[in-house]
Amino acid sequence: MSMNMHEYILMSKDLFNAGGYVMLPLIFCALLLWYGLGYRCWALRTPRKKTIHDMLVLYSKQPDQLAKSIVEQAAQRAVSLNAPDRKHLRRILDEAFYDYFKEARKFSVLVKTTVVIAPLLGLLGTVMGMIETFDSLGSMSLFTQSGGIAGGISQALITTQMGLSVAIPGLFLHGFLHKKQQKIERELTQLKELMCTQAATGQTTG
Repeated sequence: MSMNMHEYILMSKDLFNAGGYVMLPLIFCALLLWYGLGYRCWALRTPRKKTIHDMLVLYSKQPDQLAKSIVEQAAQRAVSLNAPDRKHLRRILDEAFYDYFKEARKFSVLVKTTVVIAPLLGLLGTVMGMIETFDSLGSMSLFTQSGGIAGGISQALITTQMGLSVAIPGLFLHGFLHKKQQKIERELTQLKELMCTQAATGQTTG
């Protein structure tokens, strides 16, 4: 088992060396991307499917019930802020819901930026590898200290592969999470409008 791990470490080291200087920022981008995606998967989770009305009824009857999603937290907060003599409820909810909208969008820009940067870094590595290849062809050097023709081609292919390997899964997951974000934002807006409508008409949740 330790031998296999040792071989894996050596293989990773060889791959890193073959990719050149671009591999370090690519790995950094991969870490940032998966940290942002992991956080967004956790923050945008929807444990149970409840309607907006069901959430309001639940938290009006059980205000201490654990809220497991952003919309449930917002519903719990909205019920606690809604009082018969509460004036300017819309402004109060706008201020209270700002944090929930912010939480739903957190790390979205980071993920989107990383998805764009990763293939560009891979392209940079490709260019650097091709320069090394043409330099070696010009001097007719199959092998040099920096790798020669084989090293240049290897660097070009490895960095291209690494850039795409980071960007493609991130692109699909970002699209999926962005749809969940938009759905949560719509539900937050619906929740706010429902509370304001009930307050204006004097209705109570239940």
